[in-house]
This record gives sequence, C-alpha cells and structure tokens, in this order.
Amino acid sequence: MKIIDLRNAQEGTAGKQELGELLARPVFDTRSLENTVANILKEVRENGDEAVRRFTLMFDKVSPDHFEVSQTELAEAAASLSPELRSAIQQAKTNIEAFHGRQAQREAPVETMPGVTCWRRTVAIEKVGLYIPGGTAPLFSTLLMLGIPAMIAGCREIVLCSPPDTKGKLHPAILYAAGLVGVTKIFRVGGVQAIAAMAYGTKSIPKVYKIFGPGNQYVMCAKQLVQKDGTAIDMPAGPSEVAVYADETADPVFTAADLLSQAEHGVDSQVILVSPFSSVVDSVLAEIVRQTEELPRAAIARSALENSRAFLVKDEQEAMELLNEYAPEHLILACRNADGLAERVINAGSVFIGHFSPESAGDYASGTNHVLPTNGYARAYSGVSLDSFVKKITFQKITKEGMQHIGKAVELMAEAEGLQAHANAVRVRMNNQ
Repeated sequence: MKIIDLRNAQEGTAGKQELGELLARPVFDTRSLENTVANILKEVRENGDEAVRRFTLMFDKVSPDHFEVSQTELAEAAASLSPELRSAIQQAKTNIEAFHGRQAQREAPVETMPGVTCWRRTVAIEKVGLYIPGGTAPLFSTLLMLGIPAMIAGCREIVLCSPPDTKGKLHPAILYAAGLVGVTKIFRVGGVQAIAAMAYGTKSIPKVYKIFGPGNQYVMCAKQLVQKDGTAIDMPAGPSEVAVYADETADPVFTAADLLSQAEHGVDSQVILVSPFSSVVDSVLAEIVRQTEELPRAAIARSALENSRAFLVKDEQEAMELLNEYAPEHLILACRNADGLAERVINAGSVFIGHFSPESAGDYASGTNHVLPTNGYARAYSGVSLDSFVKKITFQKITKEGMQHIGKAVELMAEAEGLQAHANAVRVRMNNQ
C-alpha cells in the first residue's frame, strides 16, 4: 500500500488538488469488453438455449444435459454439507430475515384536502433473477442476501443462475441456500449467457423483470447492457472495497485482517486505511505483510494492495471529509469515538462501528445486506434491501366534493402549460355537479 501524507497539505495546494486522483479506483478499459458482451447477448436473444449451451461449453468447459437443477440434486447437496455449516447458514438466514422483515411498512392514506385521498401500496416484483458467481469463491452468502428479501417481498418467481463446475455441478452450499430461501427455479448457467437468458428468456430459462447479483467485469457489463433493453438491475457495481478509519486505540491485527478480507476478493479490489497516526499506519502495514503470508489467496491480495492507499490525516475531521468523499462500499470505524463519527457518515454502503464490528460479519450473518454500491456509487445509491424487490404504486381517489376543492387549481395550471385537454378533463367534471 502506498502511504499518502496529507497532514501538511493546505487548501489550494497540490496535495489537496490531487486528492480526487489519489482516491481514484482502479480503471479498466471496457470498450472492447462491451463489443464481446453485446455479441453474446445478441446470440442468446436470437438463438436461445442453443447459444446458452454453446457459450457454457466455451467458457465453463461443460455441456450439461439439462440446465435446470432437480429436487434430487437439492436434497443431495443438503446432505453433503456438514451439520456445522448448515447450522451457520441457518443462523445467518434467521438474522437476515429479522433485519429485512422489519423493513416492510404499510403506509396510511393521506387526505391532502377534503375529498382528495392519496396512498401508496407496496407490490412485489413478480419475476426476479439472481446471479451467484461460482468458481474459486462460490458466494452462497450472496444468495441469502438476495433470496431472503425476495421471499419476504413476495416475489412470485425467483430464478437463480450460477456457473457449473467442469462436472456440470453447482456448489452444494449454493443449492442448500437456494432451498432455504425459496428459489423457484435453479439453472446451471453462468457468465454473460446467464444474464442474457434471464433478460430475454429462452425455452428453458424464463425471462425476469429485474436481475440482481455480483459478477466479474463481463457479467457487470452484461447487466448494464440489458438494462438498456428494459430489464432492471439492482445497481451499478464494481470491484469490492473497504475503508478503515483507525486511531491510536485500533488493534493493528484487527485492522490488517479487515483490509485483507476485502483485498482477497480480487486483483481489482481496493482497500483504504485512514489514520492521524504514523505509528498506527506502520503497525498495520507490517501486520498486513505478516498476515498475507498465511492467506491461500495471497497473490490476489497482494495485487489488490498495489491499488490501495494509506492516508495520514491531521485529525478525525479531515478523516471524515476524506472518507465521505471516497464513499466506500464498506466503512469501518475502529476508533475511540466510533458512535459519534458514525453520525457524520453521509456516503457509504454499510458502516461497521467499533473494534469488534468486522466487515466480515456484515458479509455473512449480522443481518444487514452485503450487496452494496461500489466505485463511489454510495454517494447516490443504497444497498439492496426489501425495497429493491418491490414497487410502490400510488393511488388517489377524488370525490365530487374533492373535485370542487382541487379542480380550479388543476384547470389553471393546465391552461398555463397550454394543455387544454388536461384542463377540460377537470372542467367537464366540475360543470357536471
């Protein structure tokens, strides 16, 4: 990690002017990527299952006899997991259900004026698609994060796609989680072809109205392109990231572990350390070196650390300004006044308060959702929640009395905009009383 010392920088100096550049995420050229992805999407849209099968063989080196996973396979997957892992998944499910279940709200009707009543009704998105990566990190935890709010919301169809291994199988923990959260159909299909199949529909894989879930650059590009064709997606997203604010009370062992927990996600991940104390930064970086040696994904973590920064700041005020500017996916406050500083966070996906709140807890089982905005999108986007799986439909009911109260205002405004038919739709009702 490169150390950036901002303690002596003043407003207007090069140090401050360059802050945006210093906080920049890794940038990748996606122009050639878009052409490749667009071609795959087109092939699947035009040729359906045949194209999905062709691309599955090309990219995953397997050609399944059938895409859909059977109930027998689900039962076998559950039986193959250790009781301890099943129990851990069930505990996570309970906590995630508890947190997301409280997000359901019923709004009372509002009488805006006599005879004019307005209200909203929450309606589940009927058909949703969940994409769960496989490979070296089969993210069954993400399936909990997506499937549970979909189930609570009441989505009628919950379709899962995940890439098969070379034997045409899905990871048993993914299948077990799918059974727990009420997924209605499961398909052994991954990559761009899975996004295309869910967006456009094939003979085997149904079309959905909204697609959720993480993936590599190809998958994320595919999600953004199908959105242009009318399929909604959860949010724009990039590589995973964490920022940690650590003062002299922080434990370097804890902080290094937190930074590495994100660095091991991928070579394009980024981690940020912010502290007013040189001794803290030095201790954490030394501990990172030590802990990295023990990681199975050490090479990945080291690559991510090359994109990462440690910032030395004057005080906690400057730290919070920098962190809000960065708008991290995950923000850990490992400091004395963590609760107070948490109130000053305005740009972050999810915040972890105090020395015993590791980001890993939110990733798996605390109850909050770990599908969060990255790449600075936390300035304007929220993470996935129950709201992500529903629509809010507004209603209004106007009585004859209400029309007399509201009609003239509507008529005058419509005429001022030159929309006479709008004005007439009110006028004929007022004249009919």
